[in-house]
Amino acid sequence: MISIKKVTDLAHYMVSMVINAGDLAVDATAGNGHDTAFLAEKAGPSGHVYAFDIQEQSLKATADKLKEKALEQRVTLIHAGHEEIARHVVNPVKIVMYNLGYLPGGSRRVKTESKTTLNSFEQALTLLEPGGIITLVLYPGHPEGLLEKKELLRVCTKLPPSGYTVVHTVLANQGNEPPELIVVQKILFKSG
Repeated sequence: MISIKKVTDLAHYMVSMVINAGDLAVDATAGNGHDTAFLAEKAGPSGHVYAFDIQEQSLKATADKLKEKALEQRVTLIHAGHEEIARHVVNPVKIVMYNLGYLPGGSRRVKTESKTTLNSFEQALTLLEPGGIITLVLYPGHPEGLLEKKELLRVCTKLPPSGYTVVHTVLANQGNEPPELIVVQKILFKSG
């Protein structure tokens, strides 16, 4: 039985249903390293995770969390924005996770922005292998977060249903504009 108290719990649950040992994954927003460590554990010793962040503070926190769990060999930490994914990741990936907004405990002035997030998301769609998923945790409680949500929903609702399944989840019983989750899965194409 799983306990879902936050949309990040739901994102982890969705990823755990898809990821297998040996898979490649991307944490597009490393933050404090929670998603990076989760992906590294799930991908196993034969898989690999690419974790991006523009803040050195985030990369250090992520490196510390990986070291604590003896997972550092499974991850490449990249000091770059998520809009640089295609420059650093060339092979198809099974998972791309985004936890948008700002770093908990960090400066609220440093946050993801809709323009770079949309650019990154388009690259992630190209890198995503059939059956793979992208999770986007949204924070519409601040102006840039609301703009990211609107822009991402605009793009996601236009994805062709023959190629993608898109789910948008809101924890409806939580007030104050709670975080939301978008999950995009690239459909497995059947041959013949």
